[in-house]
Amino acid sequence: MLRSLPRAALALAATLLAGLALAPAASAHVRVSSPDAAPGGFATLVFRVPTESATARTTALTVTLPDGTPFASVSAGTKPGWTVATTTAPLAHPLTDDDGVTLTKAVHTVTWTATGDGIPAGQFDQFLLTVGPLPKGAGEIAFPAAQRLSDGTSVSWDQAGVDAEHPAPVLTVAGAASHADDLARWLGGAGLVAGVLALALAATSALRRRPTGGPRA
Repeated sequence: MLRSLPRAALALAATLLAGLALAPAASAHVRVSSPDAAPGGFATLVFRVPTESATARTTALTVTLPDGTPFASVSAGTKPGWTVATTTAPLAHPLTDDDGVTLTKAVHTVTWTATGDGIPAGQFDQFLLTVGPLPKGAGEIAFPAAQRLSDGTSVSWDQAGVDAEHPAPVLTVAGAASHADDLARWLGGAGLVAGVLALALAATSALRRRPTGGPRA
C-alpha cells in the first residue's frame, strides 16, 4: 500500500500540472489574446494563426474589427514576408479621439498577405494589432477572421460559441477584480499540486526509512 502511494500521488500531480498548463486551451483554431487589455484602455492584440491543413500553406489573414464598438485608433503590426493593408467604413455614430478630432470612419478590416511561402502546414505564426480605446466595461469582443490557403480554399472563423467548428476569435476584457480572481485560481491550483508533491515525497522518505529485514535474535 505504501509503495503505491508515491506513484499515485506523482501521477495525480502530473495530471494537475498538465491541466494547469493546458487551461488556456491549446486549440488549433485562430484565436486572439492580449497582454494588456483593460476596460477603456489601449491594447495589443495577438492573433495566433495555425495552418491546420496537412498540404496547404496559409497565405493571407483578414481580421474584421467590431462594428458595435469601433476603435478610434488602430495600428497594424508589420512582419517580414508579409504586406498589411486596411479598409475603412463609415461610422453610424462619430467618435472623438484623444486629440479631440471627430472621426466619421474607422478601420474595418486588416489583411496580412504573404509575399513568400506564408505559414507552412502544421506551423503557426502571430500577427499584432494595437487598438483603442476599448469599451469601458468588461466583456467580450469578437474579431471574425478569414484565413486563405495556398490551395485556393479559405476558412471563415466567424461562428459564435467556443464549441463551434470555426469559432470567431474572442478577446475577453476583464476588470482588475477578474484578473485577481484568475490569479487566485491559478495559485490555488499550484498550491494543490505542491501539496500532492509534498505528500509523495513524505511517503517516499518513509519507505526509505522503513527497515528491510526482520528482527535479529
